[in-house]
Amino acid sequence: MFRLLRLIIFTMFAFVAGMLYERSNAQTACTSDGGEWRDAYCIGVDQ
Repeated sequence: MFRLLRLIIFTMFAFVAGMLYERSNAQTACTSDGGEWRDAYCIGVDQ
């Protein structure tokens, strides 16, 4: 039972870490293209 619970917890942590990593990359790309990052959206860049 503990192995199954551990698998679920590790999968959840991996998912959250991946989401934070991708958000950071999107924010970096937005600011490097001259946009402004507001409320998880890139403002001012035509894509």
